[in-house]
Amino acid sequence: MDDATDEELMVRVQNQDRDAFAVLVARHLDGIHAFNYRLTRHAEDAADLAQETFLRVWSGARTWRPNRVRFTTWLYRIARNLCIDAYRRHRETVELNPGTTAADGAGPDEAPGRERLARMLDEGLADLPERQRTALLLCHRQGMTNREAADVLEVSVDALESLLARARRTLRLRLRDHR
Repeated sequence: MDDATDEELMVRVQNQDRDAFAVLVARHLDGIHAFNYRLTRHAEDAADLAQETFLRVWSGARTWRPNRVRFTTWLYRIARNLCIDAYRRHRETVELNPGTTAADGAGPDEAPGRERLARMLDEGLADLPERQRTALLLCHRQGMTNREAADVLEVSVDALESLLARARRTLRLRLRDHR
């Protein structure tokens, strides 16, 4: 079953196959968690949202159409929408700490310059508008094609490329200003 495509597994999930679902979760949980963390910048929220994403996959399996959208596109759209909903629910109650950085796992042997660059990139990503940040994460961290990322964001490929260009320009300017 491990060699089955996501789409083949999802067809089985539509028929309540728990083993197929377990394979999909094992394949995609880490990626969804990382994606959620990059959007929320909060480890517990990211984990909760990853769990909720897969609960939605299970409960909404019959709504997925294999000939209309790839499974990963559908999966990341669910995750993105849950992150947006969580942000809207918490934006009045959660005060963001601008000094917080994403978990970069930097060890003590890493050069201070590299740590500083990673911190500046994480802060720059956090400051981007949500759609620009999501576009960058989908294309560069999750390895999606422009078409797949555009489908997740529900925009045209041209609009996605515009989001990417604006995000890159903003990050480039931010990094240049901090040299």
